[in-house]
Amino acid sequence: MQISGHTELIAHIGYPTHSFKAPMIYNPYFEQAGLDVVVVPMGCEAADFAQFLPQVFRLRNLRGALITMPHKVSTVAMLDELSPAVRVAGACNAVKRDAQGRLVGDMFDGAGFVRGAKRKGLVLEGARVLVVGSGGVGCAIAASLAAEGVAEMTLFDVAPDSAQALAERLRTHYPRLKVTCGSNDPAGYDLVVNATPLGMNPDDPLPMPVARLEARTFVGEVVMKTEVTPLLAAARERGCATQVGTDMLFEMIPAYLEFFDLPTTSADNLRALSRVAY
Repeated sequence: MQISGHTELIAHIGYPTHSFKAPMIYNPYFEQAGLDVVVVPMGCEAADFAQFLPQVFRLRNLRGALITMPHKVSTVAMLDELSPAVRVAGACNAVKRDAQGRLVGDMFDGAGFVRGAKRKGLVLEGARVLVVGSGGVGCAIAASLAAEGVAEMTLFDVAPDSAQALAERLRTHYPRLKVTCGSNDPAGYDLVVNATPLGMNPDDPLPMPVARLEARTFVGEVVMKTEVTPLLAAARERGCATQVGTDMLFEMIPAYLEFFDLPTTSADNLRALSRVAY
C-alpha cells in the first residue's frame, strides 16, 4: 500500500498498542480492495485521552476511530450521538464525525457475536438466552441480542450488582424484553454465551454447569486465546452447535466498515487475508 496525500486514516486509539490486531486485519483488506485507507495505532494513555480525542478529529483526512482499552467507557461522555448499543453497554468502540461535525459513537462487539451466530443459522427473534458475564463484552452482546428481538434474557455475573445494572438498562431501552438475573444454569435456553475470561487458562473453572446443557442449545464463546475452550469442548460433546471467540472479532469488522461508510466484505475474506496468527 502506497501512503500518499490522498490516504484517509482510521485511528486505532488505546494503550498499550503492542497487542493491537486491527492493523493486521483491516490493512490487508484495504490493500486487496484498492482502498486508500489505513488503520494506524495511536498509543494514548487515559490521562491524555479527553484532550486527544477531540483534537484527532480535527484531522480532515480522518475517516474515524477505533476505540479500545482503556478508553471504551470514557468515550461515551464525549459523544454527541450514541447508538442504543452504546447506551445499554455503557461503552463505545467506534467513533466518526458526521456532516455537521458531531461525534457519533457505536459499539460492535455484540454485533460481531450476533452476526456470527445468525450466519450459522441461529434464529434469535423470540429466543431465550443466557449471558454469563456483565462486563464490557457481556453488556455489548446483551445489547445486540436485545436489538435482534430475543424474548427472554437471563444475566449472571459473580458481581450481582453488575448484572442488575445491565438488566435495568435493558429494561429501559427494550421494555418488551423479559430480563432476569441470578442463575448460570444453561438448561432450557436456545443460546448461552460465555462473556467472561474463564477459559483463558487451563485451570479456570467452567463458567456454567455444562452437564445441564441440552443438545439443541447454541453455545457461544468470547475467549480468543484458545479456539476450542473447555466450555466449547464440553458443549460439542453434548451435541451443541458452537461459536468460537475469534468469530466475533472477524464478524464485527464488516459492521465497522459499514459504520465508516466503506465498502464491506465477509468475515471469511478477512480471516483469509489476516496476518494475525491464532
